[in-house]
Amino acid sequence: MAGQLTQRGALSLLLFLTPAVTPTWYAGSGYYPDESYNEVYAEEVPRAPALDYREMRCHALPFITSGTYTCTNGVLLDSRCDYSCASGYHLEGDRSRICMEDGRWSGGEPVCVDIDPPKIRCPHSREKMAEPEKLTARVYWDPPLVKDSADGTITRVTLRGPEPGSHFPEGEHVIRYTAYDRAYNRASCKFIVKVQVRRCPPLKPPQHGYLTCTSAGDNYGATCEYHCDGGYERQGTPSRVCQSSRQWSGSPPVCAPMKINVNINSAAGLLDQFYEKQRLLIISAPDPSNRYYKMQISMLQQCTCGLDLRHVTIIELVGQPPQEVGRIREQQLSANIIEELRQFQRLTPSYFNMVLIDKQGIDRERYMEPVTPEEIFTFIDDYLLSNQELIQRREQRDMCE
Repeated sequence: MAGQLTQRGALSLLLFLTPAVTPTWYAGSGYYPDESYNEVYAEEVPRAPALDYREMRCHALPFITSGTYTCTNGVLLDSRCDYSCASGYHLEGDRSRICMEDGRWSGGEPVCVDIDPPKIRCPHSREKMAEPEKLTARVYWDPPLVKDSADGTITRVTLRGPEPGSHFPEGEHVIRYTAYDRAYNRASCKFIVKVQVRRCPPLKPPQHGYLTCTSAGDNYGATCEYHCDGGYERQGTPSRVCQSSRQWSGSPPVCAPMKINVNINSAAGLLDQFYEKQRLLIISAPDPSNRYYKMQISMLQQCTCGLDLRHVTIIELVGQPPQEVGRIREQQLSANIIEELRQFQRLTPSYFNMVLIDKQGIDRERYMEPVTPEEIFTFIDDYLLSNQELIQRREQRDMCE
């Protein structure tokens, strides 16, 4: 009885477990389930593969500005990456980095630095002749050629010297350009501008005269005019020009004592001989014994040097018709000329009167009483002298002392 119960229990347990057991296989393993067997399989856990150091990797290196790198084996272990910079840049820092076992790169990231100066080329030096009647020459040139050896960017170009198209005086002039790139590197170049002035030999002033010249007085195109002192007149070429051949045109004139022609028919013809050459001081008196006349003549006779320096000629009209006397220095004037001069200059023969006439024939000052030569000279110096005469007066200030 007990044996039967045990067999029955074992059979029940087997029947209970049979639905719970299912065949197990792995797809692709080469095995297939057999429906005729109800067996239990234990699943085996796959073993981890052995660590292969050759498969270890580092992160990809970033590219550097203005540079690049090349690696021997990509980002794998022991790969070496070598850095290089673009043209015009220099590498600062580690030139190579190696992928290490811990997955990091050795060293640090380098940088490409622009330390090369720009390339600059100035125009060629040049030489130019000054223009006629000038001591300068206008000189032009093209701007310098500038190029940056790195990124091609030029931030600034400065000029030390005159701008192109400027007027350059005689001599040598250094023109310097400086170029700057973005990294503040700089490069300079220079060239020479030389200006020459064609010059003639210096002229000598005539005896009893002087010269007035344009420009520098001896440069190409300059004109020099000859002038004569008071009491002298020019004979010959009035002016000469410095030519491109560096020689003066014409020949030098001379200053000869002024010849006054008193044998003429009119007062106007007499006065024309003094036009732009001499100032006139015309004195009229009723007779030679007139007190004012004698005082005035006496003072003027002591100052002939000052009168000559100021180009003053004295004309005396003394007496009344028919016994009037007129003279210029030692030359006598006719009665008709005396009468015309008195009428033309509104001078009376009845009393002492005097008129100062400038080189253009204009009545500038009248006197009814004698005046000192100093008063006459002061008036002439202050109001009647040309600029050139003022210069001559300064140079000859002590001649009469």
